[in-house]
Amino acid sequence: MHIDDIHKIAIFRALHLGDLLCAIPALRALRHRLPQASITLVGLPWAEQLVRRFPMYIDRLEIFPGYPGLPEQPYSVHELAAFIGRMQTERFDLALQMQGNGTLVNPLVELFGANHTTGFFTPGVYYPKNGLFIRYPTHVHEVCRNLLLLQHLGVPHQGLDLEFPLNEQDYAEAEALALPTQPGQYVCIHPGSRAAWRRWPPNAFAIMADRCAALGYDVVITGTAEELPLASAVAQAMHHTPIIVAGTTSLGAMAALIKQSKAIVSNCTGVSHLASALGTPGVIISMDGEPNRWRPLNKSTLAMIDWNMTPDLALVEKTLMDRLSNPSPIEHHIDCA
Repeated sequence: MHIDDIHKIAIFRALHLGDLLCAIPALRALRHRLPQASITLVGLPWAEQLVRRFPMYIDRLEIFPGYPGLPEQPYSVHELAAFIGRMQTERFDLALQMQGNGTLVNPLVELFGANHTTGFFTPGVYYPKNGLFIRYPTHVHEVCRNLLLLQHLGVPHQGLDLEFPLNEQDYAEAEALALPTQPGQYVCIHPGSRAAWRRWPPNAFAIMADRCAALGYDVVITGTAEELPLASAVAQAMHHTPIIVAGTTSLGAMAALIKQSKAIVSNCTGVSHLASALGTPGVIISMDGEPNRWRPLNKSTLAMIDWNMTPDLALVEKTLMDRLSNPSPIEHHIDCA
């Protein structure tokens, strides 16, 4: 395969917010190398809003109907067959499997019928032996993993930093909430995570929130509608009264709130990558056992604490206070070490 012969690309990454944000550096590199190519993201229905936000990197979304063994959504055999038929009709030049280690999905992506298929593989499991696949890199950051695949294809990276462009509508939606606080005068607390085992305890969030409130900052608790009970649990454990916006914001409005906050405290989840993309300082608590894979790359601004290794509230508080007390913008330190 010669990279300059590629004009129509499908990228399979049917995952959630954090996973997609960690793929943006790879998409940026691909667009820079192939500025005229048509790039289709094969993803979950929610990703339509991400495609609208990144028209410079993604041309269209093909909604993935699910697949046996993938937990992100239910699947229908009939919808899956129709989906594969549509993909084959598209006649892509290149299909990239950026979903995972390939154990389940490599045969699926090959069924797209692209002229060339590339992605990750696991030894002993099927993958097209065309020289375009690389062994799934373990113990590296998710951003670096995706870039290593493109490097294998002759696509150099264009920086490791994340992106999440904000627009006037995002700020207007945030302002329409009419919150009794001002930019820079509040701290965002985001206790939610899709998986319960990745959530820091509500009372721990409450302790950090009260510490911020004692310093004179308002506390804004963010989250989805499904996370409203969790937001309420944090509020009930607090001595001060927070502002709860969980369940009332769009993704864009929540991003605008995070951008304008003094700092954020969150689990390691999609919102942590959103904060990283926006350059918001704060502390991220890792509960998933993979801190090196998901930690913020701009770690001088957004610190991560591996709670499994260091369950120390005093350390979290000290780190948060360091972020709050720094009066000047912190220079981002971007690396994959």
